[in-house]
Amino acid sequence: MRRGAVLLAITAAIYVAVCGTLYATQRSLLYYPTPESYSVHARELRIATDGAVVKVWELRDEGDKAVIYFGGNSEDVAANIDDFAAAFPNASVYLVNYRGYGGSTGTPTETSLLADAEGVFDYVQARHSRVAVIGRSLGSGVAVHLAAVRDVSKLALVTPYDSVASIAQGRFAIVPVSWLLEDTFDSLTKAPRVHAPVLVLLAETDYVIPHAHSEKLVARFAPGQAAVREIKGTNHDSISRAPEYRSALSAFLLY
Repeated sequence: MRRGAVLLAITAAIYVAVCGTLYATQRSLLYYPTPESYSVHARELRIATDGAVVKVWELRDEGDKAVIYFGGNSEDVAANIDDFAAAFPNASVYLVNYRGYGGSTGTPTETSLLADAEGVFDYVQARHSRVAVIGRSLGSGVAVHLAAVRDVSKLALVTPYDSVASIAQGRFAIVPVSWLLEDTFDSLTKAPRVHAPVLVLLAETDYVIPHAHSEKLVARFAPGQAAVREIKGTNHDSISRAPEYRSALSAFLLY
């Protein structure tokens, strides 16, 4: 009896320690900031937001159409400059580096990323009458939020999730994620407030964000609002290298 009580106490202590470690390190598990990169094919903008200066790559600054891109975790958004210049020849393009990423100052949190996204959108909308938004992976949560609170013309989501909390719960099944997680990026509850047309691009094989999470999100949009396309022969990381990826975004966002 005593040995069982000791074993139970040790197990409980280990469990509490694991939960405490996950709580303390959660943002280091969620965000993987990228170093600053440089390009001669786009202009650097520095947009001041509340508590940070966000570095944004700008391709052209003319016409009524614009596209804002929010990338995936650990993604250098500058890597999209050439592809997006070809995909959107008649629109201005803005590639956003999150706080702490790619030359932007500050530390990433859900609250700060969403506030920064609103600030960038307001900057772009003051210069262009039609502003479409792309969100990839982590950025899909930012993009859904933005489309729920701003007048986004069209919304493209690449390998999106229902919520970060749902993804995390699947990976840490025995941990009470809902009690511990501070940055939930709950797209599921925000999707019904989105009124723009939606395109969802899925990789054929995605072990990072399983299709079930994307499908739950799609189901929360109004009937017929979201078109879904699966890019064959791709995974979570390689989807952007498929020719169909660029053509699908171009056809949806510019017409």
